[in-house]
Amino acid sequence: MEKLENKRKIIKELFPESLPTPDELEKRYPPRELKEGAMVTRIAPSPTGSMHIGSLYTALISERFAHQTKGVFYLRIEDTDKKREVEGATNLISQSLDHFGVRVDEGRDASGIEHGNYSPYMQSERKDIYKSYIKKLLEEDKAYLCFCTEEDLNQIRKEQSAQGICPGYYRQWALWRDKSPEEVVTKIKEGSSFVVRFKSHGDYNNRITINDSILGKRELPENDQDIVIMKSDGLPTYHLAHVVDDHLMRTTHVIRGDEWLSSLPLHLQLFETLGWQPPQYAHIAPIQKIEGSSKRKLSKRKDTEANVAYFEEQGYPKEAIIEYLINLANSNFEDWRKANIGKDYREFQISFEKLKNSSGALFDFNKLNDISKEIMAQLTPREVYRDVLVWARKHDKKLASLLEEHPDYSQMIFSIERGSGSKVRKDISKWSDVVKEIEYFFDENFHITKQEVLDILSDFSEVDISEIIHDFINLYEHHDSKDVWFGKIKQIAKKHNYAESAKEFKKNHDKYRGMVADVAKIFRVLLTGRKETPDLWSIMQTMGQERVFKRLQEIDA
Repeated sequence: MEKLENKRKIIKELFPESLPTPDELEKRYPPRELKEGAMVTRIAPSPTGSMHIGSLYTALISERFAHQTKGVFYLRIEDTDKKREVEGATNLISQSLDHFGVRVDEGRDASGIEHGNYSPYMQSERKDIYKSYIKKLLEEDKAYLCFCTEEDLNQIRKEQSAQGICPGYYRQWALWRDKSPEEVVTKIKEGSSFVVRFKSHGDYNNRITINDSILGKRELPENDQDIVIMKSDGLPTYHLAHVVDDHLMRTTHVIRGDEWLSSLPLHLQLFETLGWQPPQYAHIAPIQKIEGSSKRKLSKRKDTEANVAYFEEQGYPKEAIIEYLINLANSNFEDWRKANIGKDYREFQISFEKLKNSSGALFDFNKLNDISKEIMAQLTPREVYRDVLVWARKHDKKLASLLEEHPDYSQMIFSIERGSGSKVRKDISKWSDVVKEIEYFFDENFHITKQEVLDILSDFSEVDISEIIHDFINLYEHHDSKDVWFGKIKQIAKKHNYAESAKEFKKNHDKYRGMVADVAKIFRVLLTGRKETPDLWSIMQTMGQERVFKRLQEIDA
């Protein structure tokens, strides 16, 4: 009787406040009314800094499964580790999801407002909920207070290492597991710091079989660790909090990184102990990269591409990032996209079966750039102008000013090789590329010396260049069609003994100094400073006759 009374004292001392009962919580968070097969998924990051591309990858996969089954996707912030929390990171998570179009049905939105009937969605605001279940576990003798110091734990690890046995806090190594309530009361009265531990009845030598949606059937050792479920600051650990939340928020599928697979036996044991049906788990392989001869997980510390903010700063269209990530998850997306150009990627059905084949997906900038170029190629000149201006206002003030000062001229530039009936240009994969691709159109950004021209056009003498320019200016009419214009280029080429076609030059290369493309290169270099550009006739049409003549004549200055 005295033992029971002391146990009650301990629990009352621990939880003097009025807490909701488990029954009340079940009523507060009832099962969701969704059609059969609808998934309830979540993304539950910790606000410890920038958002990792892997978190966006997991969020996208979870969101797609929820929405393609007419279910619910929610955002939960797991902020119980206050030591690692970074100010502003919670808002950054919401804003990143919003920026990339990963639609959250419940939880915190980009403006910081919570939505949904299963709130709060911040774990730090759910302390009383966790305490209710910790109290229940203590009452049922499925948890206990532990007053081990750091020195005690270090000594346990040292002895286990010396004996060559499995490390941890379990069975005979769990020093406070079987202490009497009287001993516990004494330590509480002394003001000693403590944690609450889960009392596991598992045996590491036993195996459990799990059926993962991605990994399939796996055998794992049963959990025997008496893990901490409440820290000394009164906040729960991840292990308990996420189990409680996934149950009360009625999560049907937990999609997370495969680094959590080894913790699954513990989590399933917690669900079982609390009398709940666990969700279906799906453990996905992390996005990796090649380093030397091996692969490793993308690191925020080492890899700029691990931070989703990098892609926004560089000006990648959000659609490109999303479609690239879907392609990493389900490789058949690439074929679907080719057959469904212009369709919303949300019409593609993602599957767990294909995720099974995405083990160790490698981050490939070349692939991302190709996808991005394809997406940008579908934009109209007006859309390109609009989107690059939005990006430039935030990341390149000089470019933004240039575009705002010359809106019509800028859109003419963006219309080159863009639109129906033309070979669509694909030289831009991100908005930060735009400056390099358009700078020569603006006189204030274009500078090339006579010596630079002669160095690039080393196959021509200065006299040759002057004569060809003189002939062109005499023949050029700005309103000429492309065919008429090119006919005049060929006329000049012929006059200076250049073949009018590559075919003719190949057939009689000893007869000619070169071919018509070599002559056109003179105009290309003088107008742009480059040997390779989009369509030359379109460049001249965009620049206008005055600017074209001015630049061509500068070599004689």
